Amino acid sequence: MADFPDIIPVFPLPNFVLFPGVQVPLHIFEPRYREMVADVAAGHRIIGMMMLKGEWERDYHAFPDLYEIGCAGRISDLTRLPDGRFNLVLDGLAEFRVVREVRDRAYRQAEIQWCPAPAEKLALDDAAMTALRDLLITYLGEPAREVWRSLVEQRGLRDADLINFICFHLDVTAIEKQTLLEACGARPGCLIDVLTFRLEERKLGPGGPPGSSGRVQ
Repeated sequence: MADFPDIIPVFPLPNFVLFPGVQVPLHIFEPRYREMVADVAAGHRIIGMMMLKGEWERDYHAFPDLYEIGCAGRISDLTRLPDGRFNLVLDGLAEFRVVREVRDRAYRQAEIQWCPAPAEKLALDDAAMTALRDLLITYLGEPAREVWRSLVEQRGLRDADLINFICFHLDVTAIEKQTLLEACGARPGCLIDVLTFRLEERKLGPGGPPGSSGRVQ
């Protein structure tokens, strides 16, 4: 990560968690984030995506709290609209931890420490691939079998690419996705835990076990 900047703009969103290797389209309309995109477009084109924390609505136009870990992405496609808004595609790069915020622009920036998940920690042997496939089919039903075939056999996704794709697209809460992001090298096991918890929760019904919030914290 030596070639990556130590200070990057931060784009906080509610209920959104980016993962490395995932492409996402974004529509930028707020003036401060239009300024952000314009500033990075001619340079490193890297934006740190982070999730808003707690009761962020009360302080949204200032500096609401953020989770400590985010995922940066690089702009791969950018279109400036006539009214100054932007459409862009962001390619997920790597995880980072905020060291301190830098508040000298209209938009948020942070000094960060890059903390990418080690590739070997996200590697899956054949047994792990089979176990994950079977768990996804149990959780999502038979349509997951064809999705798995498309991802693994046709597109060739495996290891980190496969784990991160599933974590991003899986229909679980944003808090669970943040937990998966923060797990870094333990992400495959954390994904198994989330799916297993959801299946057990399903067996117990909507209320869950006594005293349970029904979410992974």
